[in-house]
Parts: sequence; structure tokens; C-alpha cells
Amino acid sequence: MLLETIYLTRHGFRSNWVVDHNTGIYTANIPSPTGIASDPALAGYGVEQSEQLAEHLQTLDPPIDRFYSSPFYRCLQTITPTVRNIAPTATSPETVKIRGENGIGEWYGMARFDHPSPATPSVLKPLFSHYDETYTPFIKPSVNGETIEELHERVAYALIRIIQKSDEEGVKAIVLCTHAATLIAIGRVLTGRMPEDVGEEDFRPFTCGLSTFERRTNDGVKFPEKEWQGPETPIPAVPTWRDGSGVGGGWNLTVSGDCSFLKGGEERGWRFSGDESFVADSTALDVGSGLGVVVEGSKPSTLPPNPSRL
Repeated sequence: MLLETIYLTRHGFRSNWVVDHNTGIYTANIPSPTGIASDPALAGYGVEQSEQLAEHLQTLDPPIDRFYSSPFYRCLQTITPTVRNIAPTATSPETVKIRGENGIGEWYGMARFDHPSPATPSVLKPLFSHYDETYTPFIKPSVNGETIEELHERVAYALIRIIQKSDEEGVKAIVLCTHAATLIAIGRVLTGRMPEDVGEEDFRPFTCGLSTFERRTNDGVKFPEKEWQGPETPIPAVPTWRDGSGVGGGWNLTVSGDCSFLKGGEERGWRFSGDESFVADSTALDVGSGLGVVVEGSKPSTLPPNPSRL
């Protein structure tokens, strides 16, 4: 059995944090559980969203075999209710572990200062009992920042390695929990559709919304020959994924940003603005408003799932 389905979601509503682009200092009104200002927990509303997401994820067919998450607190917190709920009936111990994959972590653009890294496994394990502290990420973003192009390259490498590992483990379905910009990049590298306008609203990453991707083929799939060699080293070449090819055999988007199971419906979407660095003024900015455009969605949540635009 090889991987057939990828479920993709974004973390829930989070607490706020800002960065002063002049100093590179991140601050938050509510202290982060990890002690990292740019690593906030979910707001109370986001916790409610995560529980609603968990109820929905338990109904999916095929059921989830593996959990991959950005190692930032808000993503781990979002996916934990699902893992906790399926634990009593899980047939494999690997199914109830959360693999923290930095390759699907947050994007911070090209600001001049060092970019935040998530907490270490030794910090995260006491906070999340299901966190797999033995898992080794396939790649980590550069602390020197990334262009939009580099974000897509990083995500492409992370995704093809996750697909490869899933094939090797013989699992049928996995879920990825990530951030807005990264979610859009994931959709693009899976389907192979890279728009001419990077700001095109092709994949709408609403908080706790869910997209589903079905594999086109697993025959003759090529994986990278070289592995990532460590921080600040080049990203290994990935077989061509653009022009509709997609990584790992290519994937069709069958459910796009579904929020019908969320009481609040579609909320706090996002798209690229085309900017790769924070606006040069004296204002402290949230990464959402500094590097992209917040998109409001449709309400109420009784609306049917958004059809694929691909």
C-alpha cells in the first residue's frame, strides 16, 4: 500500500504577536508556553476551532495514518485534539505520534534580522505528550530568511520526502498542519500549479479549514537522490513539479478549504501580497499583515465546501 490521500489544514485562531522590523525584536501580549514570543498559543476561539476540526477529521475516509505538523506551538495545539481522540482505537503506535516537520513550518520573509525557530523537541515533549521527539525533520528553513521562491523550494523538498517516507511505511492517508503561506505553497507543489501572479488566491488557508489531495499516480515516481545536509546548505534538487506535474506523482485537489464543519465558517484567510520583507516603517507588524493580505471568507458555516479552482 502506498500513500493515496493528503489532508491539509491550517492552525486555529492564535494569540497575537508583533515584530519591530527595525530591531528584529518579537513581542507578545500573552506569554508563549515555549518562552518564544513568536510562538504563541491558540486563542480561546482557536481552541474551540481545533476541537471542531478534530470531530471532522475523525469522520474522514480513508482514516488518518500519520500526523505531520509544523513544530510551532499553535500548529501542535491545533492537531493534538484529533490525535488524542483517535488514540483509544489506533492500531499502530505511530498513528498517535505527531511528527514535527520544520519543512512545513512558518515563513517569515526576507527581513534583515534572524528569523524565529520553533522550540526544541525536549521543550515540546512535556507540553505535548503525543509529540514524537525521536523524529528527525527532513529540512529546516534558513534563519536568514527566505524569498517566496525559496519557500516553495523548501516545501517541495519537505513534501516529496514526506511522501517517500509514507510510501515506505505503507500508509494510505496523512494529515499536515501548517501555516497560511506554507499551506498555499504546499497546494502549489502538490498540484504542480504555480501561478504567474504569486498573490493569486488559488488556495485559501482559512483557520482550521481542510483541503484534500488525491494522488494521481504512484508509478515511476522519482525522489531526490541527495539529502539535505544541514543549516544554511542548498536545498537538494527536486524532480520537476511545476507545469502541472506536482511532487510524488502529482495530486488532484478534491476538497478546497472546507470550513463547513466549523461553527464560524470561513475565517481569517490569507494570500501573498508579493512582498518578501516587512514594510519599512516604524510600526511593529504581525507577520500576517506584514507579508500578506488577510482574506475574509463566507459565513455561515452551513455553506458547502468551496469547489476546486484547478
